[in-house]
Amino acid sequence: MAVSDKESVSEFDFEDEIEGEAPGWDPIELQLSAEHCGQRLDKVVAGLVPQYSRSRLAEWINGGFVTVDGKVARGKDTVYGDETVIVSPQAQPEDAAYTPEPIALEIVYEDEDIIVVNKPAGLVVHPGAGNWSGTLLNGLLHHCPQLAKVPRAGIVHRLDKDTSGLMVVGKTLASQTDLVRQLQARTVKREYYALVWGTPYLQGTIDRPMGRHPQNRIKMAVSTSLLAKPAITHFERLGEGKFDGKPVSLLRCSLETGRTHQIRVHMAATGFPLVGDTLYGKPHLQHLFPRQALQARRLGLSHPRTGEPCEWTVPLAEDFAELIAQCGIEELEDD
Repeated sequence: MAVSDKESVSEFDFEDEIEGEAPGWDPIELQLSAEHCGQRLDKVVAGLVPQYSRSRLAEWINGGFVTVDGKVARGKDTVYGDETVIVSPQAQPEDAAYTPEPIALEIVYEDEDIIVVNKPAGLVVHPGAGNWSGTLLNGLLHHCPQLAKVPRAGIVHRLDKDTSGLMVVGKTLASQTDLVRQLQARTVKREYYALVWGTPYLQGTIDRPMGRHPQNRIKMAVSTSLLAKPAITHFERLGEGKFDGKPVSLLRCSLETGRTHQIRVHMAATGFPLVGDTLYGKPHLQHLFPRQALQARRLGLSHPRTGEPCEWTVPLAEDFAELIAQCGIEELEDD
């Protein structure tokens, strides 16, 4: 049987670069003129303060941080062209997203070009809504200040918050660019260990395109849409056991593509969801393990400067190893 779906690490869109320092928070004074007469305040302010987004300016207006001749104004108010408008910028959580933070990192390898990190479960990779600090990116900036000059602090791929394992970071723009090209060429070897419910075939390939779930924007899904992207996952069954009296299997999965949640989506779509997966797994069994049982255990690539083949392997995370033992699956030797 050939099922084809790969758990992939999602690569970033590198058109977005790390922003510079947040703008200053001094009040901005605007003197309106006759050309503004008859216009709405929010439109006038957006035109005169282009360094901030319309949505952010609207938040400040609604929050009472914009005054007209000393009085708090509303966005829909009409101006007459002779007013003095004061905009008092307010810091937002994301403005500090790229701040160095002393976060403990397990560095597996480092030289002048790359850093290889063993990310623990529970650590978010990149700042975003709800996680503007305390991320791997913040820790990397503290560990290696020069990464402030590299887009996304050198990060070239992600792991989900509750997935543990290996990630590579480019310390220079040249090394980051080379790593991205390797990912795009599918020459980076990424091997994961996953514990799934049930007993899949001894080996197989899941080749099923993926896209955003049509009803739940938080989730991904296999898709036949023209907008879906290729996704390929190879798997091999390494061992079998029982968890909570139900059959489980330890799989070794390797990726060709890097779609968000790829392994989780592919295994769930083929009837073998990951143990502990709260998004794609079995809801009535979520309490048995506090995260998805998934680890990026092996990483192989060409060194961006020398071209030499490099490979790193890490032991199973402690909680994952304990889970495997609890299921009666013998500890595996690295091969």
